[in-house]
Amino acid sequence: MSGAKRLFDLCWTVVGLALLWPVFVFLSLIIALGDGGPVLYRQARVGKGGRVFRMLKFRTMVVDADKVGSLLTVGRDPRTTPVGRWIRRLKLDELPQLWNVLRGEMSLVGPRPEVPRYVALYTAEQWRVLDLVPGITDRASIKYREESELLAQASDPQTVYVSQILPDKIRLNLEYAAHATVWTDFLVVLSTLGHMVRPAPRSGAEPAPAPGLTRQRESVLSGGRP
Repeated sequence: MSGAKRLFDLCWTVVGLALLWPVFVFLSLIIALGDGGPVLYRQARVGKGGRVFRMLKFRTMVVDADKVGSLLTVGRDPRTTPVGRWIRRLKLDELPQLWNVLRGEMSLVGPRPEVPRYVALYTAEQWRVLDLVPGITDRASIKYREESELLAQASDPQTVYVSQILPDKIRLNLEYAAHATVWTDFLVVLSTLGHMVRPAPRSGAEPAPAPGLTRQRESVLSGGRP
């Protein structure tokens, strides 16, 4: 990570924490009062160089949800709490990752870190994404901001994610990294904030399929069979 990018991360993270602390307090209270469980969820993710770290999120699912279901969140996942559904819709569950940024484990803008299970499936070319510092947001996150709803339309969400969505995310991140600057990072942050305050698209609206998808794959994405 360049010195300019790290300075950008630190400055805006400190500003964000200073402005958003009332939001942190409010979300912590409603999560704790909702079911009495822990406020934060810590999950092992793979960072730069393949180093595993604990990524923070506001908990939006029942306790131990990752032990009773898929690693993916698909549609109206029954493991999601009522409060958590609202938090996820506004993407507020990612806010605790500002602490990961302060620790140098993440950046504001960079590839979303994956769980070890999916990283183990990377090809040698895809492994290049681990040369980058993972981030809270990126262009792939913006494109697939309705990923859960997209997966809900697939007959096999796991296969669609691993064979189509994940490779496209990695491709987008490698393309972005080749020309990334502090200014482009700033624009990605602005775009992310814009989508957070903009109403999410409903029925009939979904992320565009990955470039090069065959009609067979598009059939899977729409819930059909190849």
